[in-house]
Amino acid sequence: MKKIIFSGVQPTGNLHLGNYLGAIKNFVKLNNDDNNNCIFCVVDLHAITTKQIPKELKENTLETIATFIACGIDPKKSILFNQSQVPAHSETAWILSCVARMGWLNRMTQFKEKAGKDKEKASIGLYSYPVLMAADILLYDASHVPVGDDQKQHLELCRDIAQKFNKDFNVEEFFKVPEPLIQKEFSRIMSLKDGQKKMSKSELSDLSRINLTDTKDQIVNKIKKAKTDTLPMPSSIDELRKRPEVNNLIGIYSSLSEESLEKIINTFSGKNFSEFKDFLSQLLVDCLDPISNEIKKLKDDKEYLNQILSDGSKKANEIASKKIKKIHEIVGF
Repeated sequence: MKKIIFSGVQPTGNLHLGNYLGAIKNFVKLNNDDNNNCIFCVVDLHAITTKQIPKELKENTLETIATFIACGIDPKKSILFNQSQVPAHSETAWILSCVARMGWLNRMTQFKEKAGKDKEKASIGLYSYPVLMAADILLYDASHVPVGDDQKQHLELCRDIAQKFNKDFNVEEFFKVPEPLIQKEFSRIMSLKDGQKKMSKSELSDLSRINLTDTKDQIVNKIKKAKTDTLPMPSSIDELRKRPEVNNLIGIYSSLSEESLEKIINTFSGKNFSEFKDFLSQLLVDCLDPISNEIKKLKDDKEYLNQILSDGSKKANEIASKKIKKIHEIVGF
């Protein structure tokens, strides 16, 4: 039996190195494995939980698809589509919201972080979007979902909702209970200006991140200016862990080269940071420059990208419409 892999990415635009190493690089591996059926969704319904400029949302959706393809995801092997073009997502989310419990959602830490102190002003969508996420996954009978640390809790909620629906309606295993797919070898990518903060598009300084559309010169300049400290390169893992900015840069090198931290430390121990940064810059340029060029090329061909989304939506609709029809029968519609 093939694994059915489902994952969604928000169309935030200007995806960066953290997105690539944290998700997209892994998507490419999953796409290339013949034992997997992969479904990758641009979750534009999730995106509007915060205010969006409509024109930018459309552009960002196309850029996300362009990035997927430029990084190596083959639209002939995987289904690529945007969530809003498959009505079953919204309808299933409503049905599942009548199964999910307030107490479960109240435990979601991401809502508390995003809503901040004045949660009364947060949208209902921001509060309930983990239920929509559950609908996204359960509609396709996904067996596995790639998740990072920030999404583990939401996948647990999805599993709870699936099990409760099956029990409430006495339909054992109607909704498949998905398993998490966690990358074994991965360093969380942090800001180039602050090793304690996650690399993010929302950070004001563009020097804090490597964008997938950056030029060679921009990459080299950003690594040159990346924060380190006054000590030489570390000589042990224990020492590395105590130095967040250095840990981040070596983690990036390890994720790109797929070399162990121990091997990298042995290679560069005691050397100047400038020498290590030169090697890291070259590694980044070799990896990201072809991706950057391909993204720019694909973004100029909007007709092609829209066709990919249209074809993907038809395939997704074919699967989802069958599932929602069965849900209707079970619920009594």
